[in-house]
Amino acid sequence: MARAPATPEDLEALETDVLAGFVLARAAAGLSDGTISSDVMHLEQVRAWFGRPLWEMEPADADVYFGKVLRTTAKGTRLSRAQAIKTFFVFLELRHKVEIHQTTGRVVECPIDEMNRPRGRQEARLRIPPSSEQVDRLFAGWREDLATCRKFAPAARNYTAAKLMSEVGLRVNEACKLDLADIKWDLGRFGKLHVRHGKGARGSGPRERMVPLINNAAVTLRWFVEDVWGQFGDDHIRPGVPLLPSERKNIDGSAARVGDETLRAALTGSAERHLPDWSEVLTPHVLRHFCASQLYLSGMDLLAVQAVLGHAWVATTMKYVHVPGTHIEDAWIAGQQRAAARLTGLGKGRTP
Repeated sequence: MARAPATPEDLEALETDVLAGFVLARAAAGLSDGTISSDVMHLEQVRAWFGRPLWEMEPADADVYFGKVLRTTAKGTRLSRAQAIKTFFVFLELRHKVEIHQTTGRVVECPIDEMNRPRGRQEARLRIPPSSEQVDRLFAGWREDLATCRKFAPAARNYTAAKLMSEVGLRVNEACKLDLADIKWDLGRFGKLHVRHGKGARGSGPRERMVPLINNAAVTLRWFVEDVWGQFGDDHIRPGVPLLPSERKNIDGSAARVGDETLRAALTGSAERHLPDWSEVLTPHVLRHFCASQLYLSGMDLLAVQAVLGHAWVATTMKYVHVPGTHIEDAWIAGQQRAAARLTGLGKGRTP
């Protein structure tokens, strides 16, 4: 029995239900409200231009939209809009492909393909970190500065934050949001840091992780907590008291949190004094790259480095690992030697 053609009211109801389902599915996936709202905004913009349900879009329509309508729009907007469309069509194909075909006779197919997909900017330049000798020189000079600086506690706080970035790869924003209670001295062999506000992948919200206090990080933190922290004049048992306080006070007299710009500026200033060749390029994120590289070179496998840095994908971690000039060559020579040893063993075992 043939199905009656869908009325405009039927199509409008289906379109509304599909969009509502898309929002609910993205919320179930853990995306933040801001990310979901942004995707919906992009879809509504395309829908307003297209004038029909988005499942009717074809590659030729996308060609016109991105090639003419958004031709002069900012590249970031083009990329975000294209990604929203692609994600929406994945949802349509997974959840509503059959229903849409039965109702409209159309086969859902994403209108963005390899030919018309907006291209992003090229990969950002490599953040190759300084060598371990250079970083040691930076922090050695910084330590000497602490003995003569005008405000010891803030200077020691900035030094501690930078040390943690280089030792366990904290992001600068993660460091700013740490509480004193986030240090778990009794966990694991060395103690751990509970990073509650780790960066989430693709707008999925904070990604928590436990960072072991390896690579001398426990010594750094213990010195700061025992010898420096109390000089900020806050109550260590107050709930939510920051690990890295600011000199500024809240309305109730408690210490506020240090801002990320303060930590960035302190690192830049120290680099200008003690590592001038890196003064314009040494950032907290470069120290994070340094940490990943040093952990890997010390023998830690990539999956463990990934866990320390809090990456969702090991492929991301691989971009953070920068090996010295002869590391690959040395590994190749070692591999050749192992292969030769195996062949020699086989030769000795043969019957003459």
